[in-house]
Formats: sequence, structure tokens, C-alpha cells
Amino acid sequence: MATYALVPGGGGDPWDWHRLVPELEGRGHDVVAVALPAGDEAAGWAEYADAIVEAIGDRTQVVLVAHSLGAFSAPLVCERRPVDLLVLLNAMIPRPGESAEAWWPNGGRRQAQQEYLASIGLSAGAVNDDDAIYYHDVPAEIVAEARRRPEAEQSWTPMTQPWPLARWPDVPTRVLAGRDDRFLPLTAQRRLARERLGIEADEIAGGHMLALSRPKDLAERLELFRQEMTEG
Repeated sequence: MATYALVPGGGGDPWDWHRLVPELEGRGHDVVAVALPAGDEAAGWAEYADAIVEAIGDRTQVVLVAHSLGAFSAPLVCERRPVDLLVLLNAMIPRPGESAEAWWPNGGRRQAQQEYLASIGLSAGAVNDDDAIYYHDVPAEIVAEARRRPEAEQSWTPMTQPWPLARWPDVPTRVLAGRDDRFLPLTAQRRLARERLGIEADEIAGGHMLALSRPKDLAERLELFRQEMTEG
């Protein structure tokens, strides 16, 4: 039995994983959906890492899954406790000394997004439409539930902090990119994985919110990564 520790993106909400959790539990694993202190103006990356470490506790055989902005905090955990595998899901992959604020122009996301939206017939103004960018492939009842929930808060405090690691942690790492991601398009994710980690991104059908739109497919891919790591 493995422990899947699920680190959310901006807003730090464990609800983002609520459809994936039963899929992984049904395969016999322990699952921890982490709540990050995203609304706390005093919390930076160190406090985010503290929250992840505390949530994992003394669990072992940890597969750490980090979504989007979670890629800034999850690798810090690998420096503090054993992690068997780190999976970056539609992730904002940082480089040493780079802040999340600086990542936006450095990562080339905006141009890649504009080009991708144009290629699928969406106007540039679609970037302001959450339904079009994040929820386009999420079931309608899940989108409705998301709308009923309090709006997630994300403090700007960690965004200005340089990513503190001098190098990527020595932990097996996979990048899983949604082929239909409209926030962080596949072309950008491929380039970031190659340039910053020296690896090729794996692809999966679906958009940015894969844990909400395709939880079964995502669980199967995570299990494949874990099995390949174990057998290798």
C-alpha cells in the first residue's frame, strides 16, 4: 500500500482532489488531500511545506502529486522526508531562485496560451472566463458545486519569494501534462520539463483540472507511474 499525498494548486483547496481520492482508495492506498495555508498572508513556501509534511505525518511509501502552483511547494518536502515519487500535474515547474511572480514571464505560458486558444477557435478574451479555461471538460454538476463553494483565497506572499532550493531534489520525478490544458498548454509543459528537469512530459487527455474531469484516468496513470518506479 502506498500513500498518495495530493498537493493542490492556487487556493490550496483539498476539494480539488475529491473525485480522485476514492479512485486511489479503491485501489487499496492511503490518500491525503493536503490543505495549504493559501489564505494566510503570513504564510510563504516554508509554511506550505510545513503543512504538507504535517499532513503526511509518519506515513511511508509516499507518492507526492503536485498540481499547478503546487510544484513550488511539493519539492521542498522531498528535502525534509523520504518521498518515493514526485508527480507534477499540469505544473508550474520552478527553477532555483525564481519567484512564482517571475515565473509567469519566464515560463512563456502567456504566449503558449494565446497560440493554443487561437488554434481551437477561442478569442484572446477567453482567458478571463474560468469556465472556458479551467472547467471546459469538467462535468456540469461538479462545476455547479464549485460555484456554490466559497471562493478560494490565494495570498500573494509566497509569489514574491525566490524558490529556495539550489537544485531539483534527488527524487524520481514525472511530469504529467493535460493534452487539452487551456491554462498551461501542452507545448509549454513539454518545454519546461525539458529545460528545467531534463525529462520528457507524459501526456494524458484532459484539461487543467484533471482530478475533477477525469479522476479514473488520472488514477490509472498515477498507478502506472508508481508501478514503473517500483519495478525499475
